[in-house]
Amino acid sequence: MSPHPHPLSRPTGPRGSPPTGGATHPATGGTYSAGMTDPHAASHPTQAVILAGGQGSRLRPYTDDRPKPMVEIPGTGTPIIGHQLGWLAEEGVTDVVVSCGHLAEVLDDWLKSAELPVKVTTVVESEPLGRGGGLKYAAAHLPHPDRPWYATNGDIWTRFSLREMADFHTERDAVATVALARPRIPWGAVQTDGFGHITDFIEAPPTTYEINAGVYVFSPAFADLLPTLGDHERTTFPHLARELRLAGYPIPQGAYWRAIDTAKDLTEAAKELAALGR
Repeated sequence: MSPHPHPLSRPTGPRGSPPTGGATHPATGGTYSAGMTDPHAASHPTQAVILAGGQGSRLRPYTDDRPKPMVEIPGTGTPIIGHQLGWLAEEGVTDVVVSCGHLAEVLDDWLKSAELPVKVTTVVESEPLGRGGGLKYAAAHLPHPDRPWYATNGDIWTRFSLREMADFHTERDAVATVALARPRIPWGAVQTDGFGHITDFIEAPPTTYEINAGVYVFSPAFADLLPTLGDHERTTFPHLARELRLAGYPIPQGAYWRAIDTAKDLTEAAKELAALGR
């Protein structure tokens, strides 16, 4: 299998510019001015992988002529991957590897023409490698293999502090940390008292279970643990869990998260983001 890396460099725009003034440290609340050092800064990744190779079959017809990360949520003015690149830049990321598959040329053309806030390298699998194999292949093109890195699925629209997640990862000495979300169930729920009387109806409440939110922090050693072919969630993750080296970071309450899997997800995300003024 021959690699197909395509480096694309763009000057960092306003979304990737550092904030002016002091920054508040998420764990302590301390403020750091230009002349001070955040003690956690060394553990904050500056590189990331976006997994953008899925077929997006449940999003048809939107994915008939574009890959899923190129689908735009109505009213946002940018495809999903454009939002992700802006978010990563705001979180201090400077280099992103995008793993492409379905209609890779469409995504590649957009990346070449867009004003990007980070340096992007695209890689294309010449044959399907599975999620774990694809992640390993993409990670091999990161500029700093000896440093930690973020990863995200290419169909996730979210916004929360990746730096806080990286601190959580470091404090637990984890090899991999998975962001956890509590999605809303698609039905209305019924609340009852101890005697069986219905006391309330709740429309689409959050589930009590946490799910894999498709956003990750990985230590440098993680790439070597990935399978060359296959699914890391059936191999690498269970192995790390048995060794207590796999952590789960709950996305903070109030932070927006949505996986865009179906046309209904697009419609609901558009309404939710409009209500939030985003």
